[in-house]
Amino acid sequence: MESVSEPAVVRSRVPSIVSGGMRAVLTAEDRVPIDAAYLPGSTPGGLAIVVAHGFTGALERPAVRRAAEIFAGAAGVGGVVTFSFRGHGRSGGRSTVGDREVLDLDAVVRWARRLGHPAVASVGFSMGGSVVLRHAGRKPAHEGAHVDAVVSVSAPARWYYRGTAPMRRVHWAITQPVGRLVSRGLLHTRIHDKDWDPVPVPPVEAVRSIAPTPLLVVHGDRDGYFPLDHPLSLADAAGGAAELWIEPGFGHAENAAAPDLLRRIAGWTTERARPAGAPA
Repeated sequence: MESVSEPAVVRSRVPSIVSGGMRAVLTAEDRVPIDAAYLPGSTPGGLAIVVAHGFTGALERPAVRRAAEIFAGAAGVGGVVTFSFRGHGRSGGRSTVGDREVLDLDAVVRWARRLGHPAVASVGFSMGGSVVLRHAGRKPAHEGAHVDAVVSVSAPARWYYRGTAPMRRVHWAITQPVGRLVSRGLLHTRIHDKDWDPVPVPPVEAVRSIAPTPLLVVHGDRDGYFPLDHPLSLADAAGGAAELWIEPGFGHAENAAAPDLLRRIAGWTTERARPAGAPA
């Protein structure tokens, strides 16, 4: 897999209207088509929240749709954009498991801004949590693709972690031909067969460059994939510029996120996310 350094250029086909919202196919800088959907929120003209799902997720998965609906109903939220990362769902290409996915997020954030929202926040889960951190940590931000607040939920702090049984299974699925075949057939996730070259900046380094953009790190004390040293490392690397929520009883990512937690995340984003140049 090749690492990402160039900014994304967004193109889109004519959006279609779906259940009161819009559906569009966006094209990132490397020409991978990204399936995206827009759900209007409770406050026209308010904040847009972009939801970045976890590995093997997709915009049509129930947990992603549930999160989008809860976010859309929160006060101050003008709309929610969900999308499928490359190699997932109806998007094209193959998953690079957090590397070139920053280009997918570029495309979606730009689309949210073109829809007229004055501020955009990214909320990522697990793999998506690592992507939103790397995306927000790029300096300078790519034109039109900057975010005004970042929430990383259940994300790893470092790459190649195999300290838990679930992560050892994930690495088998990513690195072994049989694992990639199983992922494609059973999980509808198409995984790239090349190693990272070069290795992308790990989340624990990316967080050092996110400030002054508001950052929230959320993790469960029952996360079976990444133990608590991951969120603690992220918060420590942010140098006091990140808020840290360790959630009692919370497991992993969007599938385990309770409605109350999602509502509190939405409330945090509407309080913290302000357009560039707006008064605090």
